[in-house]
Amino acid sequence: MLVAPLICALFRLAFILTYAPDKSPVNHMRKWWHCFRYGFWWGMDFNAYVFLYGLVLVSLPGAFFPDYYALGDTVRLVGLLIYLAVIYTAFMGKMIFYYHFHDIYNVTIKLGGKADKKNLLDIFFNQNHGLAIFLGYVPYLWLCSKLINWLLGWPLIDCPVFGEGWQQYGFNALVVIGAGVLFYWIRYGGTLNHRNKPEFDEVPDVVKNDVFFGKAVIDDLVSFELACKSNVSEALTHDDETSSRIMQPLLGRTVTSSDNPLAFFKRAAQGAKISKPSHIFFLLGESHAQAGLDSLYADLHLMDASKRFREEAHTLSIDNFLSAGMTSRPSLVSLLTGIYDANLELNERELFWNKTVPSAMPLQMKKLGYRTEFWYGGGLTHGSMQHFVPKTGFDVCHAGPDFCGKDAPQTWLGVYDHVFLEKAADIIAKSDEGPTFHFLYTTSNHGPWNMPFEKYGFDVDKIMPGIPKALKKDRKMMRRLAAAWYADRALMKFVETMREKFPDSLFIVTGDHTSGLIPYQYELVPRREPNFRESMLTTFAIHHPELMPDMLAGNTIGGHMNIMPTIMELIVPKGDEYYSLFPSLTEPISHVVTPMCWMTKDVLGQYDSGIAQTLQVSAEMLPVNRDDVRFASEREAICEVTGWMVRHPELMVDRD
Repeated sequence: MLVAPLICALFRLAFILTYAPDKSPVNHMRKWWHCFRYGFWWGMDFNAYVFLYGLVLVSLPGAFFPDYYALGDTVRLVGLLIYLAVIYTAFMGKMIFYYHFHDIYNVTIKLGGKADKKNLLDIFFNQNHGLAIFLGYVPYLWLCSKLINWLLGWPLIDCPVFGEGWQQYGFNALVVIGAGVLFYWIRYGGTLNHRNKPEFDEVPDVVKNDVFFGKAVIDDLVSFELACKSNVSEALTHDDETSSRIMQPLLGRTVTSSDNPLAFFKRAAQGAKISKPSHIFFLLGESHAQAGLDSLYADLHLMDASKRFREEAHTLSIDNFLSAGMTSRPSLVSLLTGIYDANLELNERELFWNKTVPSAMPLQMKKLGYRTEFWYGGGLTHGSMQHFVPKTGFDVCHAGPDFCGKDAPQTWLGVYDHVFLEKAADIIAKSDEGPTFHFLYTTSNHGPWNMPFEKYGFDVDKIMPGIPKALKKDRKMMRRLAAAWYADRALMKFVETMREKFPDSLFIVTGDHTSGLIPYQYELVPRREPNFRESMLTTFAIHHPELMPDMLAGNTIGGHMNIMPTIMELIVPKGDEYYSLFPSLTEPISHVVTPMCWMTKDVLGQYDSGIAQTLQVSAEMLPVNRDDVRFASEREAICEVTGWMVRHPELMVDRD
């Protein structure tokens, strides 16, 4: 079993020595050690199956059939050589891929299906030494067979023999069970807890902070699997002529290869409606969901703090609000860049680690004279944020574990919300940096919801006295509800603290996406599943001492991508220009379109399923309309804009 990870380690070394900017381990031994250590365990995602292969196809049947046992070593040898040939193929493919794309396997490999096959073969044989790679299988597999046979020649450990039959059967059963447990322990990277299984977010910072070693740590088959699981946006497969045709309904004109489509979304502000605030606080709450605010679930009291905030005279809110992404990262990326991520994982693209787009929110806030600061409750290495976020225009990026201290209580995602926000508030209150835009992103309202919520004030009998007794006894569900209550209260406490210190501040409160929040199985409503609004809508509220109800033009719908232009139209002088693909909430909004959903004032629909449902708050399950897809051309166009920017890196701009 150890032959496969050994070969993977040697291939990792060859990759480093071939492509690493700094090939010397001198003064970098800790980085090298963790790269190979973590890579070994992560590689067991595949390599552990060598152990399972030998156990299931050789050891167990060989124990019953002596003739087959005699062939056991041959079966092991052949099977392992086939697997090692696959590893060799994946490694050589990775070396070629990196040569052309300066990256390990990524979603681009799926584009090969539409490539000119003759051209690919020409490149393979004439540019990438294809013949030598094919001939290399022979010495490679010969050396591997020698190593395998040498290991198979080691002395065996005799299995103990017991006098009593029941003792022998019991011992044999323990051996088999132990072998199964050992397989899972190896398969999950030295743990039996699936949640702790190696993955990119958990790569040691000393490795991940080095862009190249952050790629070298991933075994080739693991990298290939991750790339295959990623979805390719069709926008990357289009030529410029096709893209121009798709974007035409949105742009109102055709574009050429030298055009930047974002240039056609430069808007002139209509004139400030409020005094320019000294501080702007953009609060992005993890899983801050509209369902918790709906009147149907008032007895749960999940988001009473937000309800009180929304009832204030100068707080405006919209109850039908779409997230820019169904998961955290696409929502964050879309909000910061001003273009939809559209499943292109912009945060993982080196292009966006060096430059950004003119529509980026923090970049545009800097041009208004604001210092820009990003605050995250977790580590910035999650989702390559340490590379991506600063380039969108932030002057400073703060990670909760850094400024809250190593002893600060935290989940696997980040520091507890109240600790994170209280410490951030304290630092902000003591700073004197002039006008500042603060973007704060929390983490606590996320599975497995195992914080000590009672310690932080959650008492189910006092907070939720009217809920069913059976629900109170469901400890897992109660932790989930407690997390929503706790996170909402922490957000609003931060707002109150900052408002006391900076009373002229502008506050925006929204969620990254919704969550499966409501325990329908306890008959809170006469249905066992959510209506669309409960599974898709996040929250939105905005506050400033000069905000008046008519300033949002009576809008009852909106989305993440309407927030940035709304800020601009509220504070920017008349005639000043800014970039936004989408209109401000200060003007009437007829519909909202994201890559996943569409919404009018009455109906909410999904693109993938083609199903739509009315937006009303209803205790009953609302009927659905099938094959109801609207604004499809607009959806294609907004995704195409993102694809165009990725395909045309020369159109990107420096954050400064």
